[in-house]
Amino acid sequence: MWFPRLASNRVLRGCPSEAPFALIHKEANAERLYCLNDAAHSLGLYRGMNLADARALCPDLRSRPARPDLDARFLDVLRRWAMRYCPWVGREGADGLVLDVTGSAHLWGGEAAMLEDMRAVMARTGVALRLGVGATRGAAWARAHYGEDADLAQLPVAALRIGAETVTALQRLGLRSIGAVQGAARAPLARRFGPELLLRLDQAMGAVPEPITPEAEPPQYATRMTLPEPIGLVADVMGVTQRLLEPLCAKLRAQHMGARRLLLTLRRVDQASQQVDLRLAAPMRDTARILPLFQRGIDTIEAGFGIDMIRLEAVLVEPLAVQQIGHVDHGNDRLNDLITRIGTRIGLENIQRFQPADSHIPEHSFLIVPAAHSPSASGWHAPRPRPITLFPPEPIMAKGAEPPARFRWRRMSFSTGRAVGPERIAPEWWFENPAWASGLRDYWKVDTREGRRLWLFYTPQSPGWYVHGEFA
Repeated sequence: MWFPRLASNRVLRGCPSEAPFALIHKEANAERLYCLNDAAHSLGLYRGMNLADARALCPDLRSRPARPDLDARFLDVLRRWAMRYCPWVGREGADGLVLDVTGSAHLWGGEAAMLEDMRAVMARTGVALRLGVGATRGAAWARAHYGEDADLAQLPVAALRIGAETVTALQRLGLRSIGAVQGAARAPLARRFGPELLLRLDQAMGAVPEPITPEAEPPQYATRMTLPEPIGLVADVMGVTQRLLEPLCAKLRAQHMGARRLLLTLRRVDQASQQVDLRLAAPMRDTARILPLFQRGIDTIEAGFGIDMIRLEAVLVEPLAVQQIGHVDHGNDRLNDLITRIGTRIGLENIQRFQPADSHIPEHSFLIVPAAHSPSASGWHAPRPRPITLFPPEPIMAKGAEPPARFRWRRMSFSTGRAVGPERIAPEWWFENPAWASGLRDYWKVDTREGRRLWLFYTPQSPGWYVHGEFA
């Protein structure tokens, strides 16, 4: 199976368009076409073409950035789909699959009927497909790319899966077809082109076997229990959940993984199902820590006439390294458990924390990020004290470069008791920041006799005083 428009088909399945379309990627500081649809190809555009040249030929060309990672995931979906035809399915490059249908074709009424079903399914899904059948893997690849029903000996030498330079050199020698290469003397070919050419030729002709290696299926982290008698008490459900958690956590521990999301499915005797979705603030594989976190969700379950099957699955896992079990501060574990408990009520994405940012501009020196998906900033200390509260600069009436002895702010009068500074902060010229367009600022920490501790700054280029924050 060869999918010549795999990347563009993946995108256009979600937003169909008859206009010329291409995916682009950057190569050697130039944007080039990565994959095109049929409309763009019919206008003379080709893969690897410079985007500027392509737009000159086709001003209406629509483009989007290429995502090879998503293309690989889409090909993996197609690989799993292709296993309906045979169990031996492997990848063939970045845009193809190879199937060993020996002993499986008769289940579909023969090879012709099986191939017709493949074409029909792909036509309905909007994915271009070209098929090739052969006694060897190399022969099937050649026919898929250069002619499904063609004689292998008549196909061009490029059908041997060799490099473009080798193809050009063979054509200059007059060897333009696979049959011509097969009939030539092997020793001179080996001396000139190395062993790869003859290896590919022997693989295509069946002289050298080329096995198909199926992709290993990802591990499934799921356990289930069918109960002989329905249950309905919360204590009973928690007990079964504990028995399911133990082997699941053991499997996670053996593979150095941790669960970030667990899904508990409870099936009632009337075939209705309810689910408890537990999202964890950090990867976990400790039964004693995870089990209490299910309590709130299980309390809301309506057991009806009873629950006869419970299934537990870790739907999202992450690598979790082995940790020292002795002399360890478990403060982070307790914090993560607390975040998880609160997250089950208001959502993990609504629990946020501050993180330091690499900037000396006060407004840019921190980030607000979800607490469940960011590490704590322990051990970080600001080089200079910063106020707890920041607000947009508010001007005050004062003169001179030294902090004023008396000033009014927010309709209140203040007297300066102690002033520490100045701390000069220059704007980040590489960013456009209108608030800092005026230039330098000299910051002072001012303790007033009225008890307020304010953060003032002075702008020497356009003399003026402002209050920017307040200390606790």
